[in-house]
Amino acid sequence: MTTQRSDFRFFHRLRVRWAEVDMQKIVFNGHYLMYLDTAISDYWRAMAFPYEAGMMALGGDLYVKKASVEYHGSARFDDMLDVSLRCQRIGTSSITFAGAIFAGDALLITAELIYVFADPTTQTSEPVPDSLRHALQAFEAGQAMTQMQVGDWAALSPGASAVREVVFVQEQGISASIVWDDLDASAVHAVSFNRMQIPVASGRLLQPEPDKGRIGRMAVLRALRGADLGKDVLLALVAASQARGDSEVSLHAQCSAQGFYLKNGFAARGDVFEEAGIRHIDMVQVF
Repeated sequence: MTTQRSDFRFFHRLRVRWAEVDMQKIVFNGHYLMYLDTAISDYWRAMAFPYEAGMMALGGDLYVKKASVEYHGSARFDDMLDVSLRCQRIGTSSITFAGAIFAGDALLITAELIYVFADPTTQTSEPVPDSLRHALQAFEAGQAMTQMQVGDWAALSPGASAVREVVFVQEQGISASIVWDDLDASAVHAVSFNRMQIPVASGRLLQPEPDKGRIGRMAVLRALRGADLGKDVLLALVAASQARGDSEVSLHAQCSAQGFYLKNGFAARGDVFEEAGIRHIDMVQVF
């Protein structure tokens, strides 16, 4: 049976670099496994699954049992390649991925990658957790991989706090006394959970003045940035602001994230300022 692009729903795109080819400008055979390994990382990201934290929560890890590659053609320097993956089978303790690499419509590589779920200390195999099994099946079926919850601090503080701790305190070095404050109790919160109920993104909405909303504490786990999770939280909070009748909603954007907010309907106003040791700019969306 011929492998085709339509057999896959997940693709990771990359360009062949000079260091990856021989004197004939053909990719060294061993690099194809590297391409597949890189694509696996993006596969987990597309599933909204932060691999390291997720596997820790599941109490195990995945170890390569077998990796086989069949060569059908050669990639060349500067080719744009699509590395595709499909979860083909989930056994008792193993997960099999089918892979293929295309240059346009030309099939270059087919592959089979078999991983075993195992205890990270003893490396003895264990059953694939049901939550991981169901998440993989849902992803391959094209189902949504996250669920947004919007509510008060009493309901969402565990999820929101977990994301803030990782992003603001551990990653950015912001003091915990700044990350949490008394305003949380009166704010509207949005937290995105993945299929395994791991919180992956969060934010909050305040009302500092009548009919004016202010979004803050926007955070997405580092491993999952670029997968629209922050956009989902932002849009949920904007919708909540509109629903309660605000005339505008604003936020203090880190300057590094200004482009993200511009793409999602916000405009900059005022000058750059420093907050918690990080450069910010005020941005607003008027309804």
